Amino acid sequence: MKMVSVDHVSFSFEDSGIEVMDDISFHVNEGEFLSIIGPSGCGKSTLLRIIAGLIKPSRGSVHYMGKRVGGPVTGMGFVFQDFALMPWLTNLENIKLGLSLTDFTEDKKNGIAVGLMNKLGLSGLGAQYPNVLSGGMKQRVGIARAIAAAPNVLLMDEPFSALDELTAESLRSDIVYMLESKDISVKSIIMVTHNVEEAVELSDRILVLSKKPSQVEKIEAIMHKRPRDRKERWFGRTESDIYAALTK
Repeated sequence: MKMVSVDHVSFSFEDSGIEVMDDISFHVNEGEFLSIIGPSGCGKSTLLRIIAGLIKPSRGSVHYMGKRVGGPVTGMGFVFQDFALMPWLTNLENIKLGLSLTDFTEDKKNGIAVGLMNKLGLSGLGAQYPNVLSGGMKQRVGIARAIAAAPNVLLMDEPFSALDELTAESLRSDIVYMLESKDISVKSIIMVTHNVEEAVELSDRILVLSKKPSQVEKIEAIMHKRPRDRKERWFGRTESDIYAALTK
């Protein structure tokens, strides 16, 4: 089943006329992890926001489970690179922001938020504020907020780039767990990244964009099961193929 379809999407800034992307098409299936990678400034984050319904494309369309996206969709959650937590809210309250558009009772919202905190290693931190958390813990709060309303698709904009490698590796494992767990609603993940190794480690397919105005340069399918060993030969060959497409 196609969870997300991007059909001939182009985007230009109206005030300057600068064309960011031109005629981009691809889809994401149920159960699939797709990474988007490309040169700096090619519009990766803009494309992710178009998929989320936060930005309207200049041309083309996006469909979520067969329905055209015309604005923010409750079935898609968004994880930001810079955490985007509200410093005046507790960690529990930040997670509950993801439930603000639901008609759940306050008790149910609390129960969902506490349950996610327990699953993501945040037990006992609900009454604290984000300023007491490490970067990895802040991003866990951001992930919990993104999946609180039980989205089918999780969109992530360079979610590990602000973290040290050990913390990032732990969070990558959590993300894979979410995709494979029956206890969590997420069925598909779309991630923007600049890290080729990270993309090969996590993805079922990698979408490589060209320089601006960006087009689809290559779609690399990875058939190996997760978890993946970076020392295996196929891993290095796949990285080389992606780098070759990026520098074409």
